[in-house]
Amino acid sequence: MQNMKDHLSNTLKTLRKERSWSLDAVAAKTGVSKAMLGQIERGESSPTTAILWKLATGFQVSVSSLMEPLPEVAAQTLVRDANEMRQHPGDSGMAVAPLFPFEARFGFEYMELTFLPGYERLSEPHEAGVVEYITVMSGRMEIFTEDFWRPLKAGQSIRFCADRPHGYRNRSRVKAVTLSVIHYPRRA
Repeated sequence: MQNMKDHLSNTLKTLRKERSWSLDAVAAKTGVSKAMLGQIERGESSPTTAILWKLATGFQVSVSSLMEPLPEVAAQTLVRDANEMRQHPGDSGMAVAPLFPFEARFGFEYMELTFLPGYERLSEPHEAGVVEYITVMSGRMEIFTEDFWRPLKAGQSIRFCADRPHGYRNRSRVKAVTLSVIHYPRRA
């Protein structure tokens, strides 16, 4: 699998070129500084999950498409191993394994998210219509949605509108492993 920094660097350059956007335009659309955008394009920075989401929202692409190439439409059966693809974006307390990256024909991405003890992140709203589903596979964690932290334990699931402020935290002493489906609205 291609290095995430290299893939993100190439993808960001391609997206900018396709849209004829300057770094100023990207900064305005994403809320990411020009300096950080330049570092990402040069492969000098490993952005945090928050920055990846800002980029995805600004460009209106899936977050997994920034982490690895979109899959080619191929066989109907596909086996993937989270242990081989688990990545640690610039966040120190979170690991992401894009099990099934976004494919337009399905409209969602499917990821394993691991939150280490003490991890907390508030997320800005994603593009309109994005819905997230999370199932806690092991450990305990809390999801912030509708101005409230909702506790979840292994075996429990939540669905929420991710186009509103939301967040993730693990206040326990053990890691929490979750499966997450992020559904993107259909584009005309």
